[in-house]
Amino acid sequence: MKLNDRKIRILEAIITDYIATAEPIGSRTIAKKYDLGISPATIRNEMSDLEELGFIEQPHTSAGRVPSQKGYRLYVDNLMRSKELSSEEVDFLKNAISFNVNRIEYMMEQTAKALAMLTSYTTVVTEPKSRKVRIKHIQLIPIDESEIAVVIVLDNKSIKNNIIRVRNIPEYEELNKVSSGINSVLKGRSIEEIDSKAVSELLSSLARYRDMVTKVFKTVISVLNQEEDVHVYTSGVKNLLGFPEFSDIAKAKNIFRAFEEKDMLITLLGEGDDTSADKIQIIIGGENNMEELRDCSIVRANYRFGNDSVGKIGIIGPTRMNYSQTVSVLTEIVKKLDSVIGAFVDGEDGGYDE
Repeated sequence: MKLNDRKIRILEAIITDYIATAEPIGSRTIAKKYDLGISPATIRNEMSDLEELGFIEQPHTSAGRVPSQKGYRLYVDNLMRSKELSSEEVDFLKNAISFNVNRIEYMMEQTAKALAMLTSYTTVVTEPKSRKVRIKHIQLIPIDESEIAVVIVLDNKSIKNNIIRVRNIPEYEELNKVSSGINSVLKGRSIEEIDSKAVSELLSSLARYRDMVTKVFKTVISVLNQEEDVHVYTSGVKNLLGFPEFSDIAKAKNIFRAFEEKDMLITLLGEGDDTSADKIQIIIGGENNMEELRDCSIVRANYRFGNDSVGKIGIIGPTRMNYSQTVSVLTEIVKKLDSVIGAFVDGEDGGYDE
């Protein structure tokens, strides 16, 4: 049985209507809402063929039809038309990124929020992992009589703040000299390059403040170790609960459980798949191996951070998600991220200046 033009038009009508309404659609509704130039009886026969071919299914005996996973796959691969974003939508994405351009972690957080707001779905964004994060600057700032803020600026534009407790905090000018002494030894080093010789040199040159310097050193090592992990930002998890297909409490619990597991989210975004930075991937329903999200679809893509690091973005919604809109939004945000991040990786966009 061939999938002729008439069947394709009916399938498109079913998918379009179901995405909009979440209600099964019958032949009479298609005939009234979509100008196909054929009778309800003919539509009903074609729908019967589409069901036999596996492109649509009947959720209940007396109900209309809904798209199947196979139907959605045919749609996104061959039938879906690209949707042009409005100038307001493009500006919204641009502003979300450029406003936080000098703080990579904030930019990723705001990217996730902007995508969730624009699509009404759930978004997951990973901060790109640099293979060799190096220290750009360390600054010690007194907070009170017993606490110092250790501000660590890394060459991937991350800024980390940690509080340490010390005794006998030196005066501000003297503390700046300690900061300079620490920078003279650790600046430009990655965690692999901070060896015992560097530690000895640091403690020797600042022996008077050995206790404080030791705590600063431990803080620096902890920050660098954390940078080896993949940072994951999520937004709009509750958005999914607004869709009728997730009104079931058990399904809702499964979704929340999935978004609490960092490793699961990384797997969801395609862990290790760093070769297709510009390619949009669509995973529909059961194509996803995570049992908790089998009723969802994922539209995902990678973006570049320099030449040797990749970040990932995923938009998760129901299988009847508006794929065209979602793909357009994701394509635009990847384009904007590649441009903005590429600029400040090359040193064209501000950052921390000594």
